[in-house]
Amino acid sequence: MTADPRSRLQAIADELGVDLGDREGGRLLDYLALLQRWNAVYNLTAVRDPEAMLVQHLADCLAVMPSLRRRLPAGRLLDVGSGGGLPGVVIASLIDEVDVTCVDTVGKKVAFLRQVAGVLGLRNLKAVHGRVETLRSEPFEVITSRAFASLGDFTRLTEGLLAVDGAWMALKGRVPGAEIAALPAAIEMFHVEPLEVPGLDAQRCLVWMRKRREG
Repeated sequence: MTADPRSRLQAIADELGVDLGDREGGRLLDYLALLQRWNAVYNLTAVRDPEAMLVQHLADCLAVMPSLRRRLPAGRLLDVGSGGGLPGVVIASLIDEVDVTCVDTVGKKVAFLRQVAGVLGLRNLKAVHGRVETLRSEPFEVITSRAFASLGDFTRLTEGLLAVDGAWMALKGRVPGAEIAALPAAIEMFHVEPLEVPGLDAQRCLVWMRKRREG
């Protein structure tokens, strides 16, 4: 990690146009420290280098925040296949008004997320152990995933959990043209947003989808 990770994180947030106060920045750095500590034992992520984790994990998820804030200033969000909490923990850390539920099939990852919620004091973060297709819950305004599945599988498994006017937000690398073309007729992609992640030499984008409207 750089000599001053807080300054490095702030510079990334400024470049992305993300408002990052001392409290939010502290939460993210505390989360990163917990991720590094647990990763040494439980292998939550393949990325090990602290600087790489800052860029590939925190910066990558911070890049979605301007678009997400416009769509969901408050409400309920589901992070599917959350793993170590990306992007769910980042979202919960930055937007107190959004209630974030992270679901994952791996127990140790859910235990980690519950630890994160307790240590960081994130009352708006909940972790559920299980398969998303068996989750019983009130509907969510936004359902998101990062490297979870194809767009078709992602939407199919979660369609029953999406609010009537809700949207899916998938974090992807290159624009997944074949996956978009293969979406079922009942689902429409309404926006693809390229993302520029500071320090990351890779293509990233957000794919926004919704249930196709009648008429």
